[in-house]
Amino acid sequence: MSDTDQLQITGLTGVEVELDIAGAGSRSYAFIIDWHIRVLLAIAWYLFAVEFYTHTGLGTRSTSGFILFTAVPAGGIYFLYHPILEILLHGRTPGKRTAGVRIVTTQGGTPSAGALLVRNVFRLVDSLPLLYVIGLACCLVTDRRVRLGDIAAGTLLVRESAESEQALNALSQMVSQSGLTPEVAELIDDLLKRWHALDVTARGSLARTILGRVDKSGSAQNLATLNDSGLRQRLQTLLAGVHT
Repeated sequence: MSDTDQLQITGLTGVEVELDIAGAGSRSYAFIIDWHIRVLLAIAWYLFAVEFYTHTGLGTRSTSGFILFTAVPAGGIYFLYHPILEILLHGRTPGKRTAGVRIVTTQGGTPSAGALLVRNVFRLVDSLPLLYVIGLACCLVTDRRVRLGDIAAGTLLVRESAESEQALNALSQMVSQSGLTPEVAELIDDLLKRWHALDVTARGSLARTILGRVDKSGSAQNLATLNDSGLRQRLQTLLAGVHT
């Protein structure tokens, strides 16, 4: 496997997470599953709406009213399926889950809603002239197997693995709880994990340096008086997002 087939995420602590980049085959498999789901959902709504509209005498039975109640929502289901689900499921859809892939940024993070919307707008171009010819061609010739929508949004499709998913989810949870930046949260977590393996003086110095920069609740004088156990407890409290 070449370097272009993997996305490497290197954290501040030096720990690397490698994500395998999904190719055209995985993309196509995921798309086919999602396509069937959204077509079936759109058809199901249309048939239900026609039946309901016909038997209840909804409105004035005008042509415009009929279209607004049946065809418009069905079209919305079909065309908004990808952007809505990808935003709600953080870069995934039922098809992507089944294929074992997800959308990430070029740094391995979860794409923003804006990036996902841009990516989906470019489906109109990638699907030309039909059957996603342009999109598939781009996936075959680009280093990271991306289509035009990915290039515009700064995203790519990667294979999900238990190890990488666990690492990314753990970091995301720490950041969410603590309100710290990913780099600082990862650094504190790594220091706590290595606490007993480090020399008392070294870990105390590192802890005071970190706390002095990110913990605004304590003064320098207060930090100087904390013993080894107190420093560790302050780091744990900070990472957990508990403010004293």
